[in-house]
Amino acid sequence: MTERGGAITFLGNPLTLVGPELKVGELAPDFSALDVDLNPVGLKDLAGHILVISVVPSLDTPVCDLQTRRFNAEAAALGPQVRIITLSMDLPFAQKRWCGAAEVECVTILSDHREASFGLAYGLLIKELRLLARAVVVVDQKGRIAYFQLVKEVSQEPDHEAAMRAVKALAA
Repeated sequence: MTERGGAITFLGNPLTLVGPELKVGELAPDFSALDVDLNPVGLKDLAGHILVISVVPSLDTPVCDLQTRRFNAEAAALGPQVRIITLSMDLPFAQKRWCGAAEVECVTILSDHREASFGLAYGLLIKELRLLARAVVVVDQKGRIAYFQLVKEVSQEPDHEAAMRAVKALAA
């Protein structure tokens, strides 16, 4: 498996990402993750929609909380052709608890904890921490990556506006 040393940092300290470096225009790789009720979900289950995949290290941290709440707020205005997914390595039970406490209802929350299938397929698994790197991936209705932002410093937020511009361009 490909390793990219120093691809991101956490509080300035370099970390290694495991998996390929994906590019805009490529087919989005399939993956297998669990929803909050322990049901398996893969890319094929989400096909035909514009997907915003918001990737966070852990929902129980301030920046991840903010990122997920922000995409949840955006979701209501996007229409039925757009699905927003938040993916983390948190256990589904913790994700379900967090969603209830945060009143997040417009975002589908998925856990990659079991196999790190998403993290490995999308090149976002942090080797040293076994967490996912912060990123936003927009996949078009045909399964191609239309936007990909890897946040270089894990403690910073992604560019929400750029991701939403990419979604709105696809939905137009």
